[in-house]
Amino acid sequence: MRYIEIKRKLRRLGCQELKSSGKGSHRKWYNPDTNKKATVPYNNRELAKGTLHAILQTLEIDRNMFEDA
Repeated sequence: MRYIEIKRKLRRLGCQELKSSGKGSHRKWYNPDTNKKATVPYNNRELAKGTLHAILQTLEIDRNMFEDA
């Protein structure tokens, strides 16, 4: 799954992308429901399944909810 798809799904689940102060290859995301933050790689490559799983765990988002979003 690429960043643009992850971004779309996280927004549907109510997460917010935090403003970045400069250039970089990662974006910070915030889940207001759980008050958790996670860093998501920002590039045009496929994200590894394990990396996506770790991001969802950090934000405390159920994998099934993410897939359905």
